[in-house]
Amino acid sequence: MAPGHEGVVPLQEELRELCNLGYAESCTRLPKERAWDSVRFGARTALDGDCVQVRYVCERGHLPVENGILDFVAAESRWRELHPNSCVQRMAECFLESYLERRKRPQVMVAAS
Repeated sequence: MAPGHEGVVPLQEELRELCNLGYAESCTRLPKERAWDSVRFGARTALDGDCVQVRYVCERGHLPVENGILDFVAAESRWRELHPNSCVQRMAECFLESYLERRKRPQVMVAAS
């Protein structure tokens, strides 16, 4: 989605080293003018288990510039509202998928020694 590079698929090494954690200032595709450098996510499931709140923070220069909550209604498999930026929305969807997958796995308890 980088301007001038639409449709170009980055190499796996570029994705791992530059795209995965944000702040990829050495990436040749990084636009000089951009709203944010990184988007961070967190999630929690409502007490009734019906809704997952996906919280996001968009950062620029290591400072928050936008934040909010996207609610996913699990029983209906739908978002209450979509983020206006399709890239942030897609990242939220990927984060939610990973979050839900982690919650399915049995938790292993480790005894303190």
